[in-house]
Amino acid sequence: MDPRETRPVLAITAGDPAGIGPEITLAALGEPEVYRRCRPLVLAEPAVLERVKPLVAKDLRLKVVAGPAEARFKPGTVEVLPAHPVDTSDLERHVPFGRVSRLAGELAFASIRRSIDLALAGEVDGVVTGPIHKEAIKAAGVPFIGHTEMFQELTGSRTSLTMFRTGRLKIFFLTRHVSLRVACEMIRRDLLLETLREVRRNLEVLGVRDPEIGVAALNPHAGEGGLLGEEERQEMVPAIAAAQAEGIRAVGPVPADSIFVFAARGAYDAVLSLYHDQGHIASKVLDFERTISVTLGLPFVRSSVDHGTAFDIAGKGQAQHRSMVEAILAAAEYAPRIRAANAPAADRAGGA
Repeated sequence: MDPRETRPVLAITAGDPAGIGPEITLAALGEPEVYRRCRPLVLAEPAVLERVKPLVAKDLRLKVVAGPAEARFKPGTVEVLPAHPVDTSDLERHVPFGRVSRLAGELAFASIRRSIDLALAGEVDGVVTGPIHKEAIKAAGVPFIGHTEMFQELTGSRTSLTMFRTGRLKIFFLTRHVSLRVACEMIRRDLLLETLREVRRNLEVLGVRDPEIGVAALNPHAGEGGLLGEEERQEMVPAIAAAQAEGIRAVGPVPADSIFVFAARGAYDAVLSLYHDQGHIASKVLDFERTISVTLGLPFVRSSVDHGTAFDIAGKGQAQHRSMVEAILAAAEYAPRIRAANAPAADRAGGA
């Protein structure tokens, strides 16, 4: 690789090979803006990409490489790094489109694991992930429920934080992959305060100075002083007050039926959503195709599309790839900042 090159190198995992991940990955790499902003390396079995190439990017050339150092990152040629070499000569039988399979889960997880190894070794600057299927991952014996848990555990990170981005709207999550009942039980002042600290810290890493954070309420009308629920009064208000005492510009609780609209118009730098669907619904209604997910708190940036494997349309060339483009561009934007924030103090100061 050219040492004078400043575009970040990004590992892109194509996701579950039975879903739309390979299609949207190749389609995104056919967009000129991607190569202007980064140097992409796809982690996938070449046969997985070859079978969808005629559907979405027949003019692209695939080139197998042994690692990032061999790649040239020229538009028109997609460099591919196999992460889990297996016999894929009968791909249609072993990994049919739209079906859960153990092999699909193995291939998807192998690419994720390899991407983490490359990022931890400094060979790539960030990771972009295509959609995986939780049942396939389970069938493969992978002991993680989703991407976020994989990245946190395999990087040895103390914590991780999910941020959605849809245009100017940024949404963080207090809880993620738990039931709604469990999420409600987790709304406690200590978790809220610690999460607000992490939200501010990570926003500042991304370049948002002294951010204002709106906190979404749980109950209708933010509980109406306890008439419609006690969580706001007993847990959320004390946590927000404690955050304010530390200099964190937290506001709320703000009724959830209004806060996301206000934030999309610029009232807040970010919103803290209390549970999975509260924030997902808001962002996807605003702009489904351009909603992306970013995992913060890791040693490097990890971004992702915010949709699933779409088994119903896999292999048909119908999938929209704009979310993958947005995920790649976000990773390219954030990678240098996150790398710098995680560099040793001596390196940030220019050496001891």
